[in-house]
Amino acid sequence: MSEKMEAVATSEAPAALGAYSQAVKANGFVFVSGQLGIDPVTGELAGETAGEQAAQALKNIKHILDAAGTGIEHVCATIYMKNVEDFHEIDDVYAQAFIGSVKPARVAFGGNNIPRGALVEIDAIAVL
Repeated sequence: MSEKMEAVATSEAPAALGAYSQAVKANGFVFVSGQLGIDPVTGELAGETAGEQAAQALKNIKHILDAAGTGIEHVCATIYMKNVEDFHEIDDVYAQAFIGSVKPARVAFGGNNIPRGALVEIDAIAVL
């Protein structure tokens, strides 16, 4: 692998909460760090429900992928839920974001303690 890693950052998504990049481009892929449902303008969670937070997390991922030169239609994702009971609410929002004929591969699991008291976190890997 001779290609170097390149950080991806945009003000259209919240700044990283720790020592990591919003995303990294490497070898034809974009690795998007876990996104909470944080509104980048207010710095606060975008709502109290898992669905509202998932919608914002997906918007954040879309903006990061746009900055990286790819799109949300090119991803595989992982969904981390505080409460597995929120799965259907999150899945409904997720289905609205991915309307193409090929749905992304993904995994989802609950029982997670997520930073900032969030109910959902979503990460993604995309093809450039």
